Amino acid sequence: MTVLSILDTAPVWRDSSPARALRETLRAAQEAERMGYHRYWVAEHHNAPFIASCAPPVLVALIAAATSRIRAGSGGVMLPNHPPLVVAEQFATLEALHPGRVDLGVGRSPGTDMATARALRRVSSPPGSDAFREQVRELVGYCSPREGDEIVAVPATDARPPVWLLGSSVDNGRFAGELGLPFAFAHHIRPENAVDALRAYREAFRPSAALAEPYALISCAVIVADTDERARWLAGPSKVVVAESLKGTRNAPNPTPEQAARVRWTSAEESVLEARTAHHLVGAPDTVRDRAVRLLDDTGADELMVMTLVHDLDERLRSYELLAKTLEAEAGKAG
Repeated sequence: MTVLSILDTAPVWRDSSPARALRETLRAAQEAERMGYHRYWVAEHHNAPFIASCAPPVLVALIAAATSRIRAGSGGVMLPNHPPLVVAEQFATLEALHPGRVDLGVGRSPGTDMATARALRRVSSPPGSDAFREQVRELVGYCSPREGDEIVAVPATDARPPVWLLGSSVDNGRFAGELGLPFAFAHHIRPENAVDALRAYREAFRPSAALAEPYALISCAVIVADTDERARWLAGPSKVVVAESLKGTRNAPNPTPEQAARVRWTSAEESVLEARTAHHLVGAPDTVRDRAVRLLDDTGADELMVMTLVHDLDERLRSYELLAKTLEAEAGKAG
């Protein structure tokens, strides 16, 4: 059976607010647990009026407290923004309070614009430097303390959250393998690198105290509805988001489907947007099921993590439910 998980950015919509987005994240996590999803991760973004997820440790604490089984984690903490010791202390504290249910996913990106990145990086290293590798090694050490260590993330002495490396490149996959960490590949960012990055991860993998065999998930943009037409309607805001990102004008909350439908594209713009969103898994259950199964087969990923940018929360939850049911049915046929 396909292992299914969720990545949530707590999207903010033009008819809503960050506070409402955060409340919807909590409700969605509870519903995802009921549907049988394995983990629920939240992202780190800053100075982005379209995303309310800027403090992963706080959100992970709230999600874990509001649920009882599903794993709660970060997808991820942008490590160059923070001292590794502080991150280790925060997530070891969460693991101590919710044993066996907390994941610490870390990434390299600043998760924001460069002006804000400079404000965040007062205690850390600039993007693109080799210091990131040292920060990851330092973090792993704090989360797996040994007798005699000079500095200890105290809760980690008996509560050790698993560290995941996030990335969208072959280099990140190889680095995760060298460290013997689980790897989360961002297919929604760089789909063209998926097969090569996961292959590099498996080839470079060295068993570690954290992991005996390679384990990778792949995160994808997914929208499922009762019909292909309805799914495409719900995905309308995603096209606007992509267009604004390409133009560097994304500085407002996400549009609703109705607002997105009023946007008119030139034929050239339409072609670019179709190419840029071709990797999104959008459609009726059978449509998405076939594409998801093919993607997992092509990449060899062990787990599918879905990011669903849908305006209405009930429609978003419906997408999660339809996906879970259709992949469960597919697993039943295969069994």
